[in-house]
Amino acid sequence: MLFMASAAHALTADEARAIASGDTEARIAALDKAVLTADEKTAAFIQAMADDAVKFTEAKVFVIKDDKGYDPVTGAELKVPETAEDVVNNNMMRGAFDAAQAVLQLGSKDDKVRAEAAQGLLKEPNESRLPAVEKALAAETNPAIKAQLELVRAASTLNSADPARRIVAAQALAERKSPDTKLLLNQRLADETDAGVKSAIAASIASIDGALVWGDRINAVFSGISLGSVLLLAALGLAITYGLMGVINMAHGELMMIGAYATYVMQGLFQKYLPESAFGFYLVAAIPVSFLVSALVGAVLERGVIRFLYGRPLETLLATWGISLMLQQLVRTLFGAQNVGVENPGWMSGGFSMLSNVTLPWNRICIVIFAGLVLLAMGWLIGRTRLGLFVRGVTQNRPIASCMGVNTARIDTYAFALGSGIAGLAGCALSQIGNVGPDLGQSYIVDSFMVVVMGGVGQLAGTVYAAMGLGILNKFIEGWAGAVLAKIAVLVFIIIFIQKRPQGIFAMKGRSAEA
Repeated sequence: MLFMASAAHALTADEARAIASGDTEARIAALDKAVLTADEKTAAFIQAMADDAVKFTEAKVFVIKDDKGYDPVTGAELKVPETAEDVVNNNMMRGAFDAAQAVLQLGSKDDKVRAEAAQGLLKEPNESRLPAVEKALAAETNPAIKAQLELVRAASTLNSADPARRIVAAQALAERKSPDTKLLLNQRLADETDAGVKSAIAASIASIDGALVWGDRINAVFSGISLGSVLLLAALGLAITYGLMGVINMAHGELMMIGAYATYVMQGLFQKYLPESAFGFYLVAAIPVSFLVSALVGAVLERGVIRFLYGRPLETLLATWGISLMLQQLVRTLFGAQNVGVENPGWMSGGFSMLSNVTLPWNRICIVIFAGLVLLAMGWLIGRTRLGLFVRGVTQNRPIASCMGVNTARIDTYAFALGSGIAGLAGCALSQIGNVGPDLGQSYIVDSFMVVVMGGVGQLAGTVYAAMGLGILNKFIEGWAGAVLAKIAVLVFIIIFIQKRPQGIFAMKGRSAEA
């Protein structure tokens, strides 16, 4: 529904000519005047102008539709003379049309349409539109949209001829601490000549800068926690296969890739065989599937190759590296070499707005929570269950555990399958924030080893500290040095740290650590 002023009247031929022809400033002035009392014909004519579907002569304006000409006032079909010229709209004129259409949408019954209209007017503020904004404010019931319209009013007043009104507008804009308002104030400051107004605008900009700095810090911390959660998920499996078992598994990244492709397959099954309303639950079903598939592949890998190479790290490294290449080629054969698309469920789309420049994506928030749950489950399994007791016993003293009746070969398989399954969970999570392709695991395998080594071999707590520390450190350095230099700085930091403390953050205690 279009926004209509109380004194709405039909479009006139003179108004149509004034909007269609003449210099840009005169056309914009005519457009702003017409939109304040617009009816449906005026709205249709403005849309046609925005679509470049208007021609004109000195005496007449024609709206072109299906290669036929129509009178914008009466709607009657007209013959378009050969001398008729196309209306030429420059960027300033197009911006005025967008703003005019936003004014017309302020009366919509749809909250989303009105909110988008208010946001559009904020980008093109103009004092001539204040009557329409005031009327919309008087009728608005949604608090969020009303606050946005008040901001539009202040931004429109910022170009007022009255210095006192400009000062009030600058102070009002300072309360909305966002990059958009800072841009408006900076634009006005460049053209401002009054010293008092300049001072008020500068103070408002300083106030906004102070708030935006905190927003940037929050963004950096959350980005670091998010990256740390991804590293934690990728490294948790290695904390078992490398940290507890001493196996250098270069195929760990490919086990993550398998978990990501298992998620992709589950998405396809839900799309093909289940109703659309059930699609949002595909990720829930993909979590156990990705774990089980990766765990099964890991068990086969341990039983078929790694069990014969315990105590021979170099041969294990070479063998698992070869297996990683084989798994990559297998995936290329089954799914193709190109990346595949994995969609976020509806409940993971969008984000949570904390500040004007801080929006936390739901998919990242869910991954942080998921990483915490996986960590708790793994800690409970290792520390509180019979399987965990056997794993810790075999890790600490394999011969004594065997003498106590523990089937060490079976425990090795279970432990390796558990680490591989957790890698599959990491792949499931990664499918929601990045591309899924045959090379997915290669981006994380080196970082995963660094996290485990830095945290302390076999120490889950150290893995958590290392993952979060490296993630946050990387994002803070990235903010002022760039992504490449941040990566280099983190690598240099890890090298120095390992030289000074080779046992990691938490050293293993006991006789086995001294051996």
